[in-house]
Amino acid sequence: MVLKAESIGSQPHCGHPWHGSKTARWQGQHLTLRGHIRLNRRTPPVCASGDDRNADERNTRPNALRRLLLQPGIVKGPCCHDGLSAKLIEQAGFSMAFMSGFGVAASRLGAPDTNLLSYSEVLDQGRNILEATEALPIIGDGDTGFGNALSVKRTVHGFANAGFAGILIEDQAAPKSCGHVRGKRVVSRGEAVARVRAAVDAREESGSNIVIVARTDARQAESLDEALWRTAAFADAGADVLFVDALESKDEMRAFCSAGESASSLPKMANMLEGGGKTPVLAPEELEQLGFKLVAYPLSLLGVSIRAMQSALQLLKVGQVPPANMMPSFQDIQEAVGFPEYFAQAERYAV
Repeated sequence: MVLKAESIGSQPHCGHPWHGSKTARWQGQHLTLRGHIRLNRRTPPVCASGDDRNADERNTRPNALRRLLLQPGIVKGPCCHDGLSAKLIEQAGFSMAFMSGFGVAASRLGAPDTNLLSYSEVLDQGRNILEATEALPIIGDGDTGFGNALSVKRTVHGFANAGFAGILIEDQAAPKSCGHVRGKRVVSRGEAVARVRAAVDAREESGSNIVIVARTDARQAESLDEALWRTAAFADAGADVLFVDALESKDEMRAFCSAGESASSLPKMANMLEGGGKTPVLAPEELEQLGFKLVAYPLSLLGVSIRAMQSALQLLKVGQVPPANMMPSFQDIQEAVGFPEYFAQAERYAV
């Protein structure tokens, strides 16, 4: 572990006893570990300006995610695709979630995840998801950054300002698509690393703690060796978490998690695509033994929703409503979407 310290004796003094002293503090309010992962630590009190307070509010979810990365054990994250699915994940007690680009394309457009969504559409969906939750750290799908390196910077700034805890940036060539379907192509090594470097620069420029999850699809586009080279380069560029999508065996998963050099100290993410993807679906305990820190479940909520709606529609087609064992009561539905909280607040302003 490498710690960085600096003197704060020359910084503006506000009267608090922690200020104006020549004591060491965590650089930029972070603990810096080898490989550039920046994990939040307790910060000395400051005389916050309006901008400082806004930054603190914006960093609440990123800081919570960084604490999860420090804690022992694997972190499980179901994927949401809209405000209701995100709300249900938080109500179920999960410590974090992912926003799935696959799910957003399906729920918003009724279309496949094939680069059809624009930056503004994804960000708009993300804002709805964040507004529907109270404090759940959510990693948003930033796809390829929606253009060149400068587009990546804009995307990271937008996701950070919206309140996302993290963002996925990948190296696919347009048109990108789900990592487990055919036709994978990736950009050059130089362009892939430039995307990650731009994301890291945006994180620093914005004063945000947003977690940069660097993803490569090179395993399917080229080879495992190429994927491992890219993750090492992403670590050198300053990524916080590494992710190789569509690994095809436990041996490949183990090779990824045991990669050396700068990639060795960074958390690794697994993607357990339910229903028949390329990657073996393993129990969380086994994933942790292999060396993974984060695991995403991309299709559980979307998949069961599709099947449930199809079943309900078949019943309605023959004049039957879904039976009680297929759907919650009206009271349960009201509670799930927040009617009790709404009415409780409405009473405060009753006239």
